[in-house]
Amino acid sequence: MINMAGKTTAEAVKKALEASKKLERKFNETVDVVINLKDIDLNNPKNRIEEEIILPHGRGKDAKVAIFAGGELAHKAKNVADTIIKPEELEDLSKDKKKMKKIANEHDFFVAEAPLMPTIGKTVGVVLGPRGKMPKPVPPTVDIEGLVKTLRKTVRLRSKGRKTFHTVAGAADMKPEDIAENLDAIIKRLEEKLERGKQNISSIYVKTTMGPAERVM
Repeated sequence: MINMAGKTTAEAVKKALEASKKLERKFNETVDVVINLKDIDLNNPKNRIEEEIILPHGRGKDAKVAIFAGGELAHKAKNVADTIIKPEELEDLSKDKKKMKKIANEHDFFVAEAPLMPTIGKTVGVVLGPRGKMPKPVPPTVDIEGLVKTLRKTVRLRSKGRKTFHTVAGAADMKPEDIAENLDAIIKRLEEKLERGKQNISSIYVKTTMGPAERVM
């Protein structure tokens, strides 16, 4: 993808990574995408962006997944999910908001057996809902291993009522070309969801966690 300055996405990513290396960080930084929209009324819920995008080359660091399940599905998820929350734990978690908030903040995605959804809504929905992390309802027969594997390389693109928002495109130790392909996938989905496509985008920047931003478009 060519940006407004005539650079490719890959060139913008490389510049952001090079700037980060000069800072000599002691940890593997996340590569973030910062999106700025224009000429769009985000007070109207139908204009808001709420998308999940499977990155072709993954996130660099896998997303963390928690599962609300009991019985057979909980057993199958034992060595697959990061955390399993059983039905009998929901009532206690609803009373311990601090603990539930910690769980919500530590996980990127939540999955739940479909029959548990009403109970989840009544108990911990007040914590998960505002964070955009209400669980995906699935049948007890779901291929939980395949689902979690997909979610681990998925990112959420969520504007809420803000014209400026961000998501993850990869990690600093990934190949620039792979990060660029991830970034292109994010931009493509964004353009498809905006009423006027590219014309609703004011600018897009790519940056590492602590590094300076490089304009993509």
